Amino acid sequence: MGDRSFLFLQGPHGAFFFRLGQALAGEGHAVHRVNLNGGDRHDWPAREGANNAATTDHRGTLSDWPDAVDALMAERGVTDLVLFGDCRPYHAAAHRAATARGARVHVVEEGYIRPDYMTVERDGVNGHSRLPRDPDAYRRAAARLPPEGEPPFVPSSFDYRARQTFRHGLAALAGRWRFPHYRGHRTVAAPAEALGWALRWLGRGIARRRTEQASAKFVGRPYFALPLQLDTDYQLRVHAPFNTVEEALAHAVASFAAHAPADTHLVVKRHPLDGSLTNWATIVAHLGRDHGVADRLHYLPGRDTSWLVSEARGVVTVNSTVGTLALNAGVPVCVLGEAVYAVPGIVHPGPLDGFWAAPQAPDPDLYQAFRRVLLDRVLVAGGYGSDEGIAMLVDGTRDRLLRPEDPAWD
Repeated sequence: MGDRSFLFLQGPHGAFFFRLGQALAGEGHAVHRVNLNGGDRHDWPAREGANNAATTDHRGTLSDWPDAVDALMAERGVTDLVLFGDCRPYHAAAHRAATARGARVHVVEEGYIRPDYMTVERDGVNGHSRLPRDPDAYRRAAARLPPEGEPPFVPSSFDYRARQTFRHGLAALAGRWRFPHYRGHRTVAAPAEALGWALRWLGRGIARRRTEQASAKFVGRPYFALPLQLDTDYQLRVHAPFNTVEEALAHAVASFAAHAPADTHLVVKRHPLDGSLTNWATIVAHLGRDHGVADRLHYLPGRDTSWLVSEARGVVTVNSTVGTLALNAGVPVCVLGEAVYAVPGIVHPGPLDGFWAAPQAPDPDLYQAFRRVLLDRVLVAGGYGSDEGIAMLVDGTRDRLLRPEDPAWD
């Protein structure tokens, strides 16, 4: 029998956290879950005979939550807190309570290295990560590790993940009566986001044509890529000097117009999970006209991000994990916020203004050392886009949660 007591809060939309909890319970550990909305109840069903009897609904207010979760941790003897993202208000309060009680905090996030990996890190991610920014620390740690093996094959379907998100959202809406005080962390209301996704689905043919038309203007020419992040992403809201994606975009375009060589182009790409009603095409067009670079500034509503960044002269990002897609291809990356991969020698060392004319490529040996350390300490193979990918995540995450503490950074 296990001696650990795990408390799960909100996870990625879908069955991953439920299956992980079942795997831990199957090894004899105590497993508890707090549902904050109807979507959480849908993703962690209370089934007869399942190892999840300790499921609790928090129906109080956000101001009630810190005392409620602290009392629950004391009552259940919680030794480990597991949550998706460390900056949501409910999660941040629970993190503080767990830390004060000496419990371990395991933060799950999208993989630092993409695709086919998920991050499982102690205490926090990105700006809250315990990973160092010292390049020599990675060189020393990697010297004790075996070479990186072949990357895993993880089946993934955008439609699969979209269905999980839709079902979670529908259940959250249907369960409003049960959780009347719940306040979500997203900045876009669920009905508005649903409308945005409906319009995006209906307009996918137009989006394809506009992508082809825009691509014809820069393919074969030197260009920089700027993949957009989401306003709902706490990595932008907490670990960056910008309040919105539009503010970051405006900053980058102004710098490009003033400092980029006259023969280069800037390509702005919509985030594949952006269901907002924001008209990015109009915003990009206005910025191009305002800064006199309309003929060199392009907006892509679609197209494969991996291809876009691998062919670019450089990639500009606030702190998206798209940065590692570029680094995987040896493409220079300029980071405008806090990112775990913003290590000297890996990303461009200077400000954005100097990046356009002289982007610095990553040191390949240092980046490989960085990758090996991440794979050993904080990454788990798998993905949310298929049953097979979730099964891989469950196995890897269970092992990661139960293994001893990582060695020191000596």
